[in-house]
Amino acid sequence: MMATTSGVLLAVGFLWVRHVYLGIGQKIFVAGSSNEPTGLIESLLAEPLPENLHFVQFPIAGFNNVDFTQANANAHLTTFFMTPALKNAAAERLHFLPMQMRWVYSYLSQGIDVALIQVARDRDGQLRLGPNVDFVDAVLSNARVVLAELNTGFTAPAGAPLIDPARLDHVFESERELFAPAPPSIDEAALQIGANVAGLIKDGDVLQTGIGAIPAAILSQLGDKNDLGMHGGLIDDGGMQLIRNGNLNGRNKTLDKNKHITGMALGSKALLTWLADTPDVVFCGANHTHEASAIAQLDNFVSVNSAVEIDLLGQVNAEYAGGRQISGTGGSVDFMRAAKASRGGRSIVAMNATARGGSVSRIVPRVELVTALRTDVDIVVTEFGVAHLKNLPAAARVEALIEIAAPQFRDALRQGELHNA
Repeated sequence: MMATTSGVLLAVGFLWVRHVYLGIGQKIFVAGSSNEPTGLIESLLAEPLPENLHFVQFPIAGFNNVDFTQANANAHLTTFFMTPALKNAAAERLHFLPMQMRWVYSYLSQGIDVALIQVARDRDGQLRLGPNVDFVDAVLSNARVVLAELNTGFTAPAGAPLIDPARLDHVFESERELFAPAPPSIDEAALQIGANVAGLIKDGDVLQTGIGAIPAAILSQLGDKNDLGMHGGLIDDGGMQLIRNGNLNGRNKTLDKNKHITGMALGSKALLTWLADTPDVVFCGANHTHEASAIAQLDNFVSVNSAVEIDLLGQVNAEYAGGRQISGTGGSVDFMRAAKASRGGRSIVAMNATARGGSVSRIVPRVELVTALRTDVDIVVTEFGVAHLKNLPAAARVEALIEIAAPQFRDALRQGELHNA
């Protein structure tokens, strides 16, 4: 049976928790993004921890701000994503592991000693995971100890998985609002990119998009589409609005019909409140959201992802800039390759043509690091147009990409005079 620590008993309770459940050299999974158990982490880090702990997390910038290498002088962190919070981490104890999200799930299916997760109660008082469940099932399948923060500051999504209280070894109760990111700032370039991508979306398509200004701009311009579906890693306010308006209903989906499949919710307080009463938004692990064999069963699956840069071969860099790792592999390649297996599927990369106020081209001769192969991408979109790369021979692909570069860089690209910044 689970033990409970209230905020009042926090100091005494967590000295006991550390003594009973944490030991030298353990591997500790910490849930990330919107499901990080922030109160639980703060309590654990308030007192000295055992030696040589090895934390594992998939963090997201803005949501997850703890550098676990600072837990003590010999704490390690394995991360699948680099964030600003890790900029000053102890380099010898920070281990970046490049891995696609589907395979992160498999990686976490073994070798975990302790899991730190967040749970909440639904409208009926039942315990559920969420609002991020990407890897939790994998971790729960093998973790010896599960420590949970029961957050009464929000209501669990109705479509999030139930969790058996008996699986929780200790529960820390808190009451805190989840972090709500500021709405993305959509400029004219993002709006044009959104319009260009929206022109590629057909009635009945099943969509996967990311987070940020460009995905928001795309979703905001799909109000004339019908019977769209959702199968992806996240839902945000734009997805919520399309569901509420009836544009996105899942009616034509050939898998999970009438259901909206997601791994996490990232958005406003209004989004979380709505999800508490919307059971047809179903939260699933990365072994379903990012699984190619599942997506292959969906007709007309359209994957839309962004990039740092793309080169004239069509190779995509989505994680590296200025000689350093700035993010991670993430799930984009999972979705790109799954789109290839979907009947009528398309893989789209949507990105600004320039960076640094227009002084740098993001279409370059060669990318700094390859995240996605030239064979993974069907269509590239910038504010200057659409390049349909699928089935184009190499020379034609070069010209198609130059045509959607910013005009001031096209001649240099053609003449081989443009060099990466």
